[in-house]
Amino acid sequence: MPSVKNLKKDINFVLGDIIEAVYLYEMATTGKPTPESNAVIDEAITTFDSLILKVNAKKVENKKAHFKQIGLELEQAANQLVEKINSLQ
Repeated sequence: MPSVKNLKKDINFVLGDIIEAVYLYEMATTGKPTPESNAVIDEAITTFDSLILKVNAKKVENKKAHFKQIGLELEQAANQLVEKINSLQ
């Protein structure tokens, strides 16, 4: 079972990298934030908050399955956010 500490780090790094990718896109294209890029950043922050709340949940019956599900949710959310970044063109 992956540790809670490593799962929190993964969430932080993955979503942080996505936000950084949005900033790089902004610098490379318009040089300033657009409503679409701000929406992607807001969604990444919302996803981060919800996943951290799930990790910190205390009353979980099967911790292994719970943390595995959070990892899957992180992967799905990250893929969706990357697709949105790619469609910003």
